Formats: sequence, C-alpha cells, structure tokens
Amino acid sequence: MPEVAPDAGPDWPGMLASACTGVGVTSAFQPIVDTARGTVVGYEALARFEGYPERSPEAWFAAARRHGCAEQLEVVALRSALGARASLPPNAFLTVNVSPDLLATDSVRALWRGQGHLGGLIIELTEQTPIESYVALEPDLHRLRAAGALIAVDDAGAGYAGLRHLLALRPALIKLDRALVQDVDRDEARRALVEMIGTFASRIDAWLLAEGVERVEELDTLADLGVPLVQGYCLARPAPPWAGIDADIALRLASRRRRQQKRMIRHVVEAAPTVVSVAEASVAFTADPRLGSVVLVDQHRRPVAVLESDRSNLGVMSPGLRVNLDTAIGDALTRAMTRERGDRFEPLLATDNAGRFAGLVRLERMIEVVAAGD
Repeated sequence: MPEVAPDAGPDWPGMLASACTGVGVTSAFQPIVDTARGTVVGYEALARFEGYPERSPEAWFAAARRHGCAEQLEVVALRSALGARASLPPNAFLTVNVSPDLLATDSVRALWRGQGHLGGLIIELTEQTPIESYVALEPDLHRLRAAGALIAVDDAGAGYAGLRHLLALRPALIKLDRALVQDVDRDEARRALVEMIGTFASRIDAWLLAEGVERVEELDTLADLGVPLVQGYCLARPAPPWAGIDADIALRLASRRRRQQKRMIRHVVEAAPTVVSVAEASVAFTADPRLGSVVLVDQHRRPVAVLESDRSNLGVMSPGLRVNLDTAIGDALTRAMTRERGDRFEPLLATDNAGRFAGLVRLERMIEVVAAGD
C-alpha cells in the first residue's frame, strides 16, 4: 500500500490503484429497524477503506470519478457487500448503493448475474451523478426487478431532483433525506413534509425509511408519524455482520407499540391457494369450478400476481397490493382505496417480513373491523 507523507495530501492515484484491486476495501452494515416492533428487518451495506489516510467513502468515490476509475472502485465495494449476503439473517433484507450511470456497465451487470436470484436485495440509486435519462435506465431496472431485486431512491425531499426521481422511478423504498429527519421533533414544517412523502409512498405501495436518526426524540416523532423503517446512530452504528440494536431502544419501540396497539392485518388474514405457474392455476380452476382466484408465487413464496378463474386463461393477471402482516388495518384500508377504481375492492396480498405470501385480506373484513371501532 502506498505511503503518504504526513503533510501531503492523499496520493489518490496510488491509493486508488491499490483499492481497485480490493486492498483495504471492506463493508460495514448498519441495521434498519421496524418502528412498529423494535426489531431489525434489514441492513445497509456501507463501504469502508481500511489502512489508508483517507477514510471518507464520499471522498473516495468522488476521487475515483476524477481519476476515471469509478466503475472499478464501485464494483469492488459491491463485491465486498454482496460477499456477506449468504449469511444474511432469514427475515432481513440488504441494501447496497449503486451509481445510476454505472448500472449499464458490463462489470456491474456481470456482478448481478453472478448473484443469481436477487430476492431480499434492495438496490439504492445514489446521487453521485445526476440521472440524465430515466428511459435509458429502464432496461437495467427491469432486469433487476425481474431477478427479484427492489429499487430504492435516496435523499427524498432533498430538492426538485429528488422529487423527479420519485415520480420517474416509482421505487419500492424511499429514503428520507437527513435534512428532513434532523430535528423533526422540533419543526412542524419538517413533520408536514414527512407526512406528505409518507402519503406519496403509500400511493405507490412503497416503504418509507428515515435515515440519520440520532436522537430518541427524533425516533419517537418519526414513529408517531407512521414512518415504518428507521436507521441511524440512535439505534446502532455500522458494524460487522449482523449486529443488533441497542436493547433500550428496542424496548422503547416495542413498548410504544403495546401502548398504541391497533388491529393488524394478521388479525384478518385468510388462507388462499397458491400456484407456481399459470398452467397449474388452470388445472386448479378446472378441478374446482367454485375456486374464484389463486395466488401465483415465486420459488421463495413471494406473491407475483393474483389469477382469477375467468381471466387467467386470457393471460390477464393482477399484481395486487402487498401489505405486511403487521400493518394497521386502517392504514391498509387507506392504501387500498387509493387504487384505480377497477381494482379498488380487490383483496390485498398479506406478506411476512421476508416478503413471503401469508394470505389474502378482503376489504369487507377490514371495513367491518374499522366500523366496529378498531
């Protein structure tokens, strides 16, 4: 590894040449926490540069762009993060950061192919470079989604560009900018913006994640606003795989849930038949003419679509609206009613924390619970 004189600036050419071969490049993993239960449901992989005089990842990736080796460094960082994927806890997801302009490069595409099925992986598009064309991104995003990955957008609420990302990309995970999270407990305008973005997230069936939570007052406010996912130093710092969170914070969130207990989707979920192919669905409909619908699932039992007996033979299927088992019934009902008129009263697909299909939820049943006073 190149030596740098104490009074000199970083020897970027030498350090980058070394790091791009993998020397000193490691990953830390910061827990992502479910505010409803106080449990870890995912981790964000963060690049680390050990043994160099410069440790800041932002400085490293900026220097790599200046010196024309952004692709090589990003691939090395991704390999480090994905190397731990095999040992990821079964009910957790992993998020990795990718520059949008590098998605179409051969080395990044080869990296995804080498991972096989991408279920449980969330690919977060960073803002290292501006997105010149959303249309140009579509083929790669489509391939990633088809392979089981989800797409996340960083720094929501950070400005006009961030709002354009949300509208154009329709991500599955929206990360709130730290500028909105900081002092959210002391600023009504910030709280209003968080609520607004939360409403938008529910309209496009996306999760909302607040990062950079550093104080318990911020955490309490975000939980009260219904933000489902949080991460930050208040809960846990980046660490080797797979760290938990501060026990007192976990208890704080869990006890808050008990104090504000609501009826959850798990209380009204109903069993439903599943199939792994359209052909299998046709057999099921023929065997039982009274069977109105079945749920098509993938090899990991994640729901793909709802197939109805009168339309599946025509190749018509509905992707359905997915809700977690621990979603409050009132919140799920609100999301359901934002759908297109023709789909508004279709059953919801209930999933567990790993995204596996758990059953169907009829709107009639949810309305009964709400009408009875939750």
